[in-house]
Amino acid sequence: MFPCISLFTALLLTQTGSAEPFPFFEPVKPPRPVQVMVHRGLSVAAPENTRRAIEMCVEDNYEWVEIDVRLTKDGKHVLFHDNHLESKSDGEGAIADHTLEQLLSLDAGNWFASKFAGEKLLTLADALAMGKERVNFYLDCKQIDPELLVEEVIHAGMEKQVIVYGNSKVISKVREYSNKTIPVMAKWRPALGDPVAFAAQHDLAAVEIDAEDITSQVIGEFKKAGVKTQAKVLGAISDNPRTWKKVIEAGTDWLQTDKPLEVLMTSFRSRNRVWPVKVAYHRGANRYAPENTLPAIALAVELGADYIEIDIRTSKDGKFLVLHDTTLDRTTNGNGPLKERTAAEVEVLDAGDWFSNSFTSIKVPTLDAALTAMDNQSFAYLDCKDITPESLAKIMRDRDLLDRSVVYQSLEYLRDLKRIEPRVRAMPPLRNIADLQKAAEIKPFAVDAAWRSLSKDFIAVCHEKGILVFSDALGSNESIEKYRQAIEWGIDVIQTDHPARVLRAVELLESK
Repeated sequence: MFPCISLFTALLLTQTGSAEPFPFFEPVKPPRPVQVMVHRGLSVAAPENTRRAIEMCVEDNYEWVEIDVRLTKDGKHVLFHDNHLESKSDGEGAIADHTLEQLLSLDAGNWFASKFAGEKLLTLADALAMGKERVNFYLDCKQIDPELLVEEVIHAGMEKQVIVYGNSKVISKVREYSNKTIPVMAKWRPALGDPVAFAAQHDLAAVEIDAEDITSQVIGEFKKAGVKTQAKVLGAISDNPRTWKKVIEAGTDWLQTDKPLEVLMTSFRSRNRVWPVKVAYHRGANRYAPENTLPAIALAVELGADYIEIDIRTSKDGKFLVLHDTTLDRTTNGNGPLKERTAAEVEVLDAGDWFSNSFTSIKVPTLDAALTAMDNQSFAYLDCKDITPESLAKIMRDRDLLDRSVVYQSLEYLRDLKRIEPRVRAMPPLRNIADLQKAAEIKPFAVDAAWRSLSKDFIAVCHEKGILVFSDALGSNESIEKYRQAIEWGIDVIQTDHPARVLRAVELLESK
């Protein structure tokens, strides 16, 4: 595309040398080779541009959040993508026609899911305050007051934690009012000519490039100028592993995406094929899709889950369905005990709308459908809530699951199951090492150890007996530090609701 550097570019490099990049704050240390900019916050799991959508990015250890900034009627900055309120709130009309007080009285969460009812719009000032030393922001300036924006960024002490994106007039004003202390970014396209000259013309700290326009040569020229590069990979055509790999291999610094964990998993697995621990996704990828549903299972497969934990129950007419609770109330629009409903009655229920409106009409899956969704890529972790050992054994034989699964239940249940099918990989619960001898009677494949009982010696004793150690790192145990410790002790499988945290623990062990 650019076979040689222009004369103007050559003069710039001669005069200034290889420029140093802007010293952005690094929320994740040591930094990753490629960083993600999460589009409007974690909008698959929370209402876009809201406090919760941003907070979930912090919880998942992402570096950047892209947020949209607009000006209210009374000259205040709020976060909202659309020009009009109707699609993402219970308000009506244009943002610019409402005062801040009016906007903050609206419900900005119920449109997404009823569990977010009462979520409010977020001011830019509040977003900056919550991001301080926690996460960086890409400020997409839809309609702003440059002087006020500069005041808010400087007041929050966030000069190194933002990149301001806008048209040439906006970014010029931001640079002027901030005395060039606040970094700016613009869109570059091949038609705009020489990359280095373009960066110098607008005094850029970073540049946004559509994925299809990215080459290693273009990225290299911007790097010479000390300019960070951001690949825009939004939409079905671009937001996929093939494109991620292409732009990462080209040397891109940042990716703006709706699929941050998928991007980071793809990047890390390309460098590290073998992990020091296997990961079980609890009820599928339940942080990003409705638990125990086909989308949650499919996403877990996409993320590289070693095991996918699902809960098996039996309907009134003897059909096997995947549901955690005894009743339908929490995760469907039905009610009452599952075992008092036929499979046909359950089939018409909605099992996704409670999570978000993008999953409306998702159904409670049959066991058969759930196993099929694993696509022989992930092993099944079968939590047998309500299914007879005889029925389970037949399903496992028929589906050739005996070597591709683990079965969790009480010691008594597993004893009966192994009498029927000795090849089953049984996994009883284990509260402490003193109970190991009793569990060993059934020659288990693994034990599900209580997290509080884990230690290097505990795991070593199990391994000496040829027994793998699984553990549920749920609730207060879901921390990077505790994951790292368990991995260093030699745990075999971590079951988690937070795969992004497990990824970070593995990244840190790799860097160490």
